[in-house]
Amino acid sequence: MNKPIQITCVMPLVALLLSTTLLAQEKQMDPVEKVKAEMEAAFGIYPKFMQVFPKHLQPAAWEMIKARGNPEAALAAKYSELIGLGVAAQIPCDYCVYYHTQMAKMLGASDAEIQETIAMAADTRHWSTVLNGSNIQFEAFKTEVDQMLAFVQKQSEDKETTKK
Repeated sequence: MNKPIQITCVMPLVALLLSTTLLAQEKQMDPVEKVKAEMEAAFGIYPKFMQVFPKHLQPAAWEMIKARGNPEAALAAKYSELIGLGVAAQIPCDYCVYYHTQMAKMLGASDAEIQETIAMAADTRHWSTVLNGSNIQFEAFKTEVDQMLAFVQKQSEDKETTKK
């Protein structure tokens, strides 16, 4: 006298077995192979710079690369690439200069914007050398910067008041 199994008991069991199987398959998926597949889908190749990176770090590196392109980022991608270019020019890193220049251009940066980015990086390096080499005390520097900015702000406010 076998009683028929009620369908209400079978469905949760089937769902549990399927979810366990799917989770097991996901855990078995090699994270590096997933990175490789995603990069090939995004760029058409699995670049050498990722291939030579330690395998256990590749998934995290790829997540960071993808996150930089997030549309919710506070900085527009073009400006992030210009910042990367400025830093790369100062490191210096030919690889990074090339990459960030090409990406910035692809994202709409003009030659003038690229030139100004490099000039700003050079200017920053110049004044860093002057300040550090002259051993200007940081707290004194901050006080002077705050004084200068307060003066400029007041001048701007005075001009606005005069216009009205």
